[in-house]
Amino acid sequence: MSGLLDLPPHHLLAAFQAFFALSIGHALMDFPLQGEYIATGKNWRLLKKLADPARPPAIWIWCMAAHCFMHGGAVWVITGSFLLGLVEFTIHWIIDVAKCSGRTSFHQDQSMHYLCKAAYSSALYFGWQAPF
Repeated sequence: MSGLLDLPPHHLLAAFQAFFALSIGHALMDFPLQGEYIATGKNWRLLKKLADPARPPAIWIWCMAAHCFMHGGAVWVITGSFLLGLVEFTIHWIIDVAKCSGRTSFHQDQSMHYLCKAAYSSALYFGWQAPF
């Protein structure tokens, strides 16, 4: 699958373009496309506080999975790398569970997400090619 980033590796412009595209994807998935239902539903602590029978705490895993699939899919589409998409799904899950558990703040959460985007861009810059 070809990604939106078809510049040759090892070009600084390609790395900046990758970071910019990944940042746009992140902003879209984390804010307008996440929506209130998923934002609330992925946080089991908040669900317990709300005590809404229409949104039992058990739905958190489905909401978290949907949210992380959206992010992983964005990385896959932008980079053309299924492996980076899978890495994003996994790391996004870990980072968001830490935030929903109260172990990190909103700012720490967002900083870690953007550090991941910088790491993916760096990997592409240095010519890393996923086997799939």
